Amino acid sequence: MSAEKTGKKDHVKRRRQPLKATPEGLERSALYYLERYDSSSGHLRRLLRRKIALSQKVHGTDPEEGAAALERLIARLTGLGLLDDARYARERVRSLLARGTSTAMIRAKLAAKAVPSALTEAALAEHLGDSGGAELRAALRYAKRRRLGPFRLKEREDRRARDLAALGRQGFDYETARKVVDCEDPVALEAEIAGP
Repeated sequence: MSAEKTGKKDHVKRRRQPLKATPEGLERSALYYLERYDSSSGHLRRLLRRKIALSQKVHGTDPEEGAAALERLIARLTGLGLLDDARYARERVRSLLARGTSTAMIRAKLAAKAVPSALTEAALAEHLGDSGGAELRAALRYAKRRRLGPFRLKEREDRRARDLAALGRQGFDYETARKVVDCEDPVALEAEIAGP
């Protein structure tokens, strides 16, 4: 069938040109991103720097002007409370711990989002407190979610090494992974972690 008969037009898709990185354009991009996602200031800065570099390449804009406008924008958004690295770190730590993420993996994920390590450590200390069982509790949550170890319905002994490896890849140390995988009663282990 020809294009005329099917009603489809024969055209080449054009790539949309990136917009110039003006202060107004950067602000629109930042606000649009923040409407959809929570972000750290470092991560937003990284995203907007890419826009500035692309604008320089395509439109020949001045990268120093873009960088200065970006820093003013980040300061303004932080002053308005739209960017708060400490809040972002606390919320990410809380949600990742609830999912069963190890502290090592949480540190790596927050570092990838350009959260300062001091804020990450403060958020971890706030959520974990002095309890040594937080890592074990997170490993149990992960095992339950992925049906590993005591949560596996079939072939538990045959899959022991795989389950240990899965927990290891998530950043849990061998002892924690072993306790979870070899646990016979996860409810009792959870109660033991919680204490009296």
